Amino acid sequence: MQHEGGAGFYAGFYGHQMKGSSMNQWLILMGAIVAEVVATSALKASNGFSRLTPSVITVLGYAIAFYLLALTLRTIPVGIAYAIWSGVGTVLIALAAWMLYGQKLDFPAVIGMALIVAGVIVLNVFSKSSAH
Repeated sequence: MQHEGGAGFYAGFYGHQMKGSSMNQWLILMGAIVAEVVATSALKASNGFSRLTPSVITVLGYAIAFYLLALTLRTIPVGIAYAIWSGVGTVLIALAAWMLYGQKLDFPAVIGMALIVAGVIVLNVFSKSSAH
């Protein structure tokens, strides 16, 4: 089975970077991040999986997140995709916790999140490891 860029399905599995990453892959990665943030927010609301609706949202959100993440790994190198996933996801979940649950963000937390965002920018703008 062939995918965009002409690389075989298992090429990424064996460590060969696939060519032809498109803007759609980055949008799919952002969708994966948003689904993960929704799932994590619902996890807090599930109260240890004791509330049905947030528990269902958690399970579905993580399933969607990992499915979308897996799709992006066809063209985006795993190290880059995961760095962006975890970095942006960390910042977004901290902001969601602040807005939804009143979690306090002190100055060091804000500085740390700014450094995470800076790292994601460096990966995307300056790194040759990123598939553009």
